[in-house]
Amino acid sequence: MTDIRTLLEPLRRLHETIRAAVVEACERAASDELAKVVAEEESDTIFAIDRVSEEVLIDFFEREVASLAPVLLIAEGLSDGQIILPRGTAESDVVWRIIVDPIDGTRGLMYQKRSGWILTGVAANRGPDTSLNDIELAVQTEIPLVKQHLSDVLWAVRGEGFHAERFNRVTGEHSALELHPSSAGNIEQSYSQVVRFFPGVRDVLAAIDDEIVHGALGPAQPGKAQCFEDQYTSTGGQLYELIAGHDRFTADLRAQMEPVTSERGLPRPLCCHPYDLCTELIAREARVIVTGVDGGPLNARLAVEPDVSWVGYANSNIRATVEPLLQTALKSRSLFY
Repeated sequence: MTDIRTLLEPLRRLHETIRAAVVEACERAASDELAKVVAEEESDTIFAIDRVSEEVLIDFFEREVASLAPVLLIAEGLSDGQIILPRGTAESDVVWRIIVDPIDGTRGLMYQKRSGWILTGVAANRGPDTSLNDIELAVQTEIPLVKQHLSDVLWAVRGEGFHAERFNRVTGEHSALELHPSSAGNIEQSYSQVVRFFPGVRDVLAAIDDEIVHGALGPAQPGKAQCFEDQYTSTGGQLYELIAGHDRFTADLRAQMEPVTSERGLPRPLCCHPYDLCTELIAREARVIVTGVDGGPLNARLAVEPDVSWVGYANSNIRATVEPLLQTALKSRSLFY
């Protein structure tokens, strides 16, 4: 089997290629052009800006990755959500399953509000049941705003810690970057949040958030804020914020909300998918605690369709305080499953 480390440099080159193409597209196109809906897929809406990165993907994998070992590439926009390269290879001969989100955080990036991220995770081929927990190599690269000259790159091999680098796109320089999750013992005066990006069940998610804060910190004092929230519409970005010590707790519970939307006559909610979480290995190697809502490891299979809930804690003290409150809030609403 090919050493997984041989894939690191090609994947970093892929990320650099996508980053340059997307920044260039953002420089020359208006936000309204990039925000045009070009396709509606089961897993998400595809915008014009997404097509910029997708055009790079297959060609690059055919030229620079599949020549090292046969791979099964998983990504939105592909027929059936996947393709085997080199073409004609039997699935049983695939060495690596590689899952990619060419732009995570499309909505913030296309309106030039917030950085997006390129996400890639690599797992040994264990057949169709290969899961997030099997990922052995992960790379995530920041796609900066046009007005932003710095871009961070993070990568990890399982069991070997993580690495981070900052790229200056004006000078072309790369410099080592030190990032550390928060060591604080509680969520007081921190950015800590339950995700609620989209309409439909925001009231339920906000109520769960409030219950957690009240349970962890007690009654609020007049005129004082106990903690804050950052609704960063990028899962890779949320993981980065935990790694960098900016956030202490994040829970994306959208996949638990289907009973609520069903009761309200609403469609199934837009949820987090495995390609959004394919770099959670980096967070774990950085000592961030990433779990499912049940406290166990994430185990969604590597495909574009599954809906996934996840929780991230900056450290074990915060987990010990918040996790029981979170699970109690979900159980009281019959949303813990």
